[in-house]
Amino acid sequence: MASSFGRTARFAVPALVFVAIAAFLLLGLFRDPQKIPSPLIDKAAPAFDLPRLVTTDGADPGRLSSADLAARPYILNVWASWCAPCLQEHPLLLDLAKRRLAPVVGIDYKDEPAHARAWLARHGNPFDAVASDRDGRAAIEWGVYGVPETFVVDAAGLIRYKHIGPLTREVVDRDLVPLIQRLSSDRAP
Repeated sequence: MASSFGRTARFAVPALVFVAIAAFLLLGLFRDPQKIPSPLIDKAAPAFDLPRLVTTDGADPGRLSSADLAARPYILNVWASWCAPCLQEHPLLLDLAKRRLAPVVGIDYKDEPAHARAWLARHGNPFDAVASDRDGRAAIEWGVYGVPETFVVDAAGLIRYKHIGPLTREVVDRDLVPLIQRLSSDRAP
C-alpha cells in the first residue's frame, strides 16, 4: 500500500506544480505590462534637486527641484537621448506641450548633457524645464523601471498617475488629458 501511494505522489506532486506554474503564466498573458501598479500612486512625489540641463553656451542654468513645481499639477517625463521608445512618444509630448494643460517637466536619465541637448534641438523641446539625472538616483526614488516613464503630479504634490513605456495617443486622450483637466479644475477658484 505504501509503495502505491509513493508512486502516485511521485507523479502527482510534479503534475500539481506544473499546473500551478502554467496557470500563473497563463494569467500573465492577459495583463498589460505597462499597467504595473505603483506603490507611489496617491503618495507624495519624491523630492528632488537636480542640475538643469546645461545650456548650449555652457552657462550654468541652475537647479530644478520639486519645490519649484509646488502648488500646480505637472507632467513629469523620464527620458534619455539613447532611448528609442522616447523618440516614439516624443510627438505626443510636443502636442501636450502645445496644449498648455500643465507644465511638462523632463528628467534626462543617465545621459550625457551634450547628447540630450542635441536630441532636443533635433526633435524639438516639449519641456518647460529639464533636469539632468546623470547617476539615475532621482529616477530610482520615483520608482522608474526604465525609460520612458510618465507621471502626473497634482497641486498637492501627490502622484496621481504613472505610465510605463512610451505614451500612445490612446493613453494621452483616455488617461492623461482628462486627468490633467480634472486636476486643473480642482484647483481653480
